[in-house]
Amino acid sequence: MGVNAIGPIEPGDHTYDARTASPDRIAAHPVRPRPPLTRHRRTALALAIAAVVGAAGLSLYLTRPRPPAPPPPPYPSQTVSVTYKGDMTRPEAGDRTFSFTVGLGQDSGPPVSVRRIGQPSAALSVTVAPHTPFTVKSGSPRTARISMHIRECGNVPRNAGLPFLDVTLRNVRAKQTQSFILGSAYAKDLSEALTAACPPNTDVMSKTP
Repeated sequence: MGVNAIGPIEPGDHTYDARTASPDRIAAHPVRPRPPLTRHRRTALALAIAAVVGAAGLSLYLTRPRPPAPPPPPYPSQTVSVTYKGDMTRPEAGDRTFSFTVGLGQDSGPPVSVRRIGQPSAALSVTVAPHTPFTVKSGSPRTARISMHIRECGNVPRNAGLPFLDVTLRNVRAKQTQSFILGSAYAKDLSEALTAACPPNTDVMSKTP
């Protein structure tokens, strides 16, 4: 009589599922990690960071302390000086013109244009060499020859104690007319020249032709 041998029953295919799988089988199939950021997502992130940094930089720029504005340049009359240099010509009786020299200098500031040189008496007129306008610069003094022309002897200021010249100046800030008193030497020489050209109690009281 033959004997049928019965061995252990082998599990068939798909016998185990996920719920009954052994820990060893689960470890053999670990969970896959998330894929790295795609190029598109990396670019978007970089742009977002750049936008935040740019906004912070703009805020710092707009709120930074502002440097104070530079002071305006000085008025031309504050920087230019006019001095009497002498060399007054001595006219003869009846002469209508005499001349003298002045110096013009500037101690600082932008260049100044000398637009006109005159004097207050209606009995006298003035011409200047070099002709106005001319420029005075710091460190470059100028010399001008002033010629006085007598219009009427009867009205000349013979004894002016502090005679002055009216000088019109202009720079980048302003245009000004300033009266410059040239001192006692100028007053003395001017009085002598006017007295010589227009002696008192003579017939030299006529107007210039």
